[in-house]
Amino acid sequence: MTNASTSPFAVLNQTTATSFNEQKNLIKRVFKGKPVQCPSCNQPLKVILPETAKAEQAAGIFCPKGCTDIELDMEAVAGI
Repeated sequence: MTNASTSPFAVLNQTTATSFNEQKNLIKRVFKGKPVQCPSCNQPLKVILPETAKAEQAAGIFCPKGCTDIELDMEAVAGI
């Protein structure tokens, strides 16, 4: 029997949780109006809201170079 802390799934779960929390914190900072740079290239991130998105473009948080590409489902908050 393998120890849960050393199993490949434990490592994967920890990596996934860390990534999720980093993205969640980045999204919070952006929506608070704070300037946020892309973690990869240090370019300022741009927010595209559904009202300003073009037909083929998704709402979300994007880096001009494409390093960061976080598509947000804004339909859930559209009625609020």
